[in-house]
Amino acid sequence: MTEALMTIREMSEAYSVTARTLRFYEGKELLAPLREGQKRLFTRRDRARLTLILRGKRFGFSLEEIRQLLELYDRDDSQLTQLTRTHDVAQARLADMEHQRADLDLAIADLRAELATVGAMIAARRQSTAAE
Repeated sequence: MTEALMTIREMSEAYSVTARTLRFYEGKELLAPLREGQKRLFTRRDRARLTLILRGKRFGFSLEEIRQLLELYDRDDSQLTQLTRTHDVAQARLADMEHQRADLDLAIADLRAELATVGAMIAARRQSTAAE
């Protein structure tokens, strides 16, 4: 992966994504590979952008949020705008994830309590059936 350019197959293998995914990101203007006839050639910049796209997806960012953050890379302010915006979006996403986790923790606790109650009812009925 130290080569300056990578084919779509090399990108797919290196990043464990399908060629279709790469074409989709290209269609959404998240990646802009060079074209040599029908061949797509991905630059170091494309690889860096794909890394950020995949990280953003893993964190639950929408493609639109990712696209907006990637656009900020082109500004000439030592990435201050991009870093600030990324920080703000990430803070909001973290708050959402923590809220979802709290909701999920409550749901898990409720389900465990229900399972314990039903389990006790099953055991009681088995005992009463065995006693008859």
